[in-house]
Amino acid sequence: MKKLLAILLASMLLVCGCSKNNISENHAGGVSADSKSEEQKITADLFAMDTYMQVTAYGKNANKAVEQAKKRINQLDSMLSTGKKESEVSKLNSEKTLTLSEDVGNIVERSLEIYKSTKGVFNPAIYPVMQAWGFDTKKYKVPSKENLQATLKNTDASKIKYNKSSRVATFENKKMEIDFGGIAKGYTSAAVMKIFKDCGVTSGLVSLGGNVQALGSKVDGSSWKVAIQNPDSEENYLGVLNIRNKAVITSGGYERYFEKNGKVYHHIIDPATGYPANAGLKSVTIVSEDGTLADGLSTSLFIMGLEKAAALWQQSNDFEAVFVTDSHEVYITEGLKDCFALTEDHADTNVKVLEK
Repeated sequence: MKKLLAILLASMLLVCGCSKNNISENHAGGVSADSKSEEQKITADLFAMDTYMQVTAYGKNANKAVEQAKKRINQLDSMLSTGKKESEVSKLNSEKTLTLSEDVGNIVERSLEIYKSTKGVFNPAIYPVMQAWGFDTKKYKVPSKENLQATLKNTDASKIKYNKSSRVATFENKKMEIDFGGIAKGYTSAAVMKIFKDCGVTSGLVSLGGNVQALGSKVDGSSWKVAIQNPDSEENYLGVLNIRNKAVITSGGYERYFEKNGKVYHHIIDPATGYPANAGLKSVTIVSEDGTLADGLSTSLFIMGLEKAAALWQQSNDFEAVFVTDSHEVYITEGLKDCFALTEDHADTNVKVLEK
C-alpha cells in the first residue's frame, strides 16, 4: 500500500512519494522502443493495482518480455484487488473458505510466514481496520476507540488456515477480511523478474508504484542508481543506492495521510492498536533480492521502530535497510556501507551504521 513513484531520469531511478501527475510522459499502457541503444530498450507504462507502473527491458527478447510482464501484472491485479468483486481475494473475503490459485496461495503462504517472523506486525488481516479509517475508499474518517477495539477482534491472522497441498484457505473468524496491499506489488515485481529471466533478458527493471526491482546491471555494466525520497520534502532526495539484482522498497507515513482537527493520520496502521504507527520513524527502505519480502518488511519495520527493526535485521541475512528517524537521523545496515551515499542537499547529515 505504498503510493510511491519511480521514474528514470538522468540515469537515476528515483524512489519517492508523489502524486499521479508526476509520472512518465508516456501514456498508460503504451510501449516505447529505443532503437538507438546499443541493446534494444523496450519500456511499457500501465496503470494497475491503483498505481502507475513502468516495465523496462533490454536486449533482443525485450519486447516479448515486456508484453508478457504487462499481461502478468494485469492478471495478478485481477486476482488480488479488494475493489473488484470478481477477484479471488474478494471471493475469499465473502465466502470465508476457498480453493486458491497457485499465485494467491503463494501470497497467502508468504504473508503468513512474514506475519510469524514479525510476530504479527505484518498482518494481512488488518483490512477491516483500514476500512474503519476509510483508507480503502479514500473517504477518510477517525473511528471511535470503541469501534477500533471491536474491529481489532477480527484481525487475528492466526485464524487464517491454509493447506499448502490442497491450496484451501479458511477463515476461522467469519468476520475476517484480508488485503494483500502490503505485499502484492513485491510479489508482482518478483514475478516480472522471473519473466525477464525466462525470456533471456539480463538487464531490466520494474517500478510498480515506486516498488523498484532491478535485474542485473545497466547495459553498460554499471549499477542501477536508486534515489531514496526525503520524507520531509517531495522536492529532493535523501540518498542514492547502487544496486544489482535487488528490490528497493520504501514505506513512510508521508505517502498517504489525511488531516482532521489539525492532526495528521497516516495509513500505516499498527495492528496492536488500530492507530497509525508512531514508533519514531519517518521512513524505512528495504533492500533485498526477494521483492516479496522487501515489500512485507518495509511497513513492518516502520511500525516496529528502530530498535526492534534493527534486532530483526540482526537475525536475518535476507535484507538490508535504511531508517530515517523522526529526529532526522539516518541509520543504514552494514551491508549498505559501500552502496549508499547522501545527496548534496543532505551531505551534512550524520549516517550511523548498524552492525551485527
